[in-house]
Amino acid sequence: MNTLKVRKWDSAEYLKTEQDMAMYFEACLQEAGDDAAFLAKALGNIARAKGRSQLSRDTGLGRESL
Repeated sequence: MNTLKVRKWDSAEYLKTEQDMAMYFEACLQEAGDDAAFLAKALGNIARAKGRSQLSRDTGLGRESL
């Protein structure tokens, strides 16, 4: 039997532009309702994505290479 290999989903990997981040946060605002923890997690994902983007610019490596 074949074993299926999966990895944990990380939305920060898909937030590559400022527009992606804004649209993501807007969607999170709509979904969160009164859940402050959900919004805090969304902001953390955006912060990690921004960090990767900045590191990519500083090193000249693509985000995928980091």
